[in-house]
Amino acid sequence: MDRLKKQLVMIAEHSLFNRVIIGLILLNALLIGLETYPILYDQYGDLFVAADRILLWIFTVEIVIRLIASTSVKSFFKEPWNVFDFVIVLSGHLITGGHYVTVLRILRVLRVLRTISVIPSLRKMVNALLMTIPSMGTILLLLSILFYIYGVIGTMLYSEIAPEYFGSLHSSLLTLFQVVTLESWASGVMRPILAEDPTSWWYFVTFVLIGTFVFFNLFVGVIVNNVEEADKENRPSPEEVKLSQVQKELEEIKAMIKNQKE
Repeated sequence: MDRLKKQLVMIAEHSLFNRVIIGLILLNALLIGLETYPILYDQYGDLFVAADRILLWIFTVEIVIRLIASTSVKSFFKEPWNVFDFVIVLSGHLITGGHYVTVLRILRVLRVLRTISVIPSLRKMVNALLMTIPSMGTILLLLSILFYIYGVIGTMLYSEIAPEYFGSLHSSLLTLFQVVTLESWASGVMRPILAEDPTSWWYFVTFVLIGTFVFFNLFVGVIVNNVEEADKENRPSPEEVKLSQVQKELEEIKAMIKNQKE
């Protein structure tokens, strides 16, 4: 049993094993995309189903190999990405058992997300994005307050001039969302109102300056900062590098002393 586990550990940690799994995930993603073409699916539907089931069982074997190769079942499921992979593969078996109902077939696309758990650089990026959630919450709260204030002001000032944009609070908020994305905000929203009220420029200009440039730069700054912190965590510190060098030198000295004694 120990010999089998050692072999599975070697397989799970081998770079070729990971490359093959990445290639099969990409192949699975390609097949899922081709299934969206009715002319192909109607003609080769059975082949698509067979290929999907074969890939699903390959992924199942991969999960079993990684599970046995881990130190324990608890340590395997302690890693969130392993839980994610397990749930994705398990859902694939449930979908297969559901005889390919349309909604369940759509859920198979989630299998493409396994590329994140397999590729370390993508994993690091997603972890950095998850680290931004607490900071994002504060920024989103400030942005929500800004939207609400400008939404109420816009409804009070321009509901009669442009009822399709500012007729009610919820329509004003939707309009402000369009403005903050800078999608046709000048020609589509501001210019018609500016023709009726020449002083309305201050409303749109200040909202774009505060909402778009200030808050979006805050978002970018938080994300960049957390990516750098995640990169520092994965990078060994100078103390760790020195410690490894000292340990290496001690091992060399021990080897020299042992050779001299012999």
